[in-house]
Amino acid sequence: MSDEDAMRPKSVETPAGAAADAGSAEPAAADEAAAGERERLELRAEIAEIKDRWMRAQADLENFKRRATREKQDALRFGSEQLLKDLLPVIDNLHRALAHAGSDDPIAAGVELVLRGFDEVFERHGVKVVSARGTPFDPSFHEAISHVESEHPPNTVIDEHQRGYILHDRLLRPALVTVGKGPARDENVAKNAEDA
Repeated sequence: MSDEDAMRPKSVETPAGAAADAGSAEPAAADEAAAGERERLELRAEIAEIKDRWMRAQADLENFKRRATREKQDALRFGSEQLLKDLLPVIDNLHRALAHAGSDDPIAAGVELVLRGFDEVFERHGVKVVSARGTPFDPSFHEAISHVESEHPPNTVIDEHQRGYILHDRLLRPALVTVGKGPARDENVAKNAEDA
């Protein structure tokens, strides 16, 4: 080796693979960072989905609790509904017996006592009688079985054939009634009204 060669700066020789690794380290780090960001976004989306499902499950649970409470209250309030419906024909028969009995009949006094007892029990259980005679016809509480002409205003209940009952706020049985059409119009008056 000559002096010149010795004086020359030596170039640092790097292996060919090392140079390639240095150049590709930056893209690999970028790929790794992108993959990490994608993973974080996927995790955030998964967390949001799990949170949404959890909130829906909580809402469903609250709705279920409210519905169960309401059904329990309804069962307590209206649990005796079928028994009361089965007793109504018995009460109707007692009312009919009382209507046909004479005022001096001693059995009538006993029937009245039995009816008062039924009325007290019904009242304790939230049963009320539907008012009918003399009131305006209400299809929510009355069932019309006939319409007749009367001196009462139109759509007024003029006769009650069977009592109606309400259990708390639910109709147990509608009252069977006769509804008035109003007074009959004189044919001459009706003909003059049509001609005018």
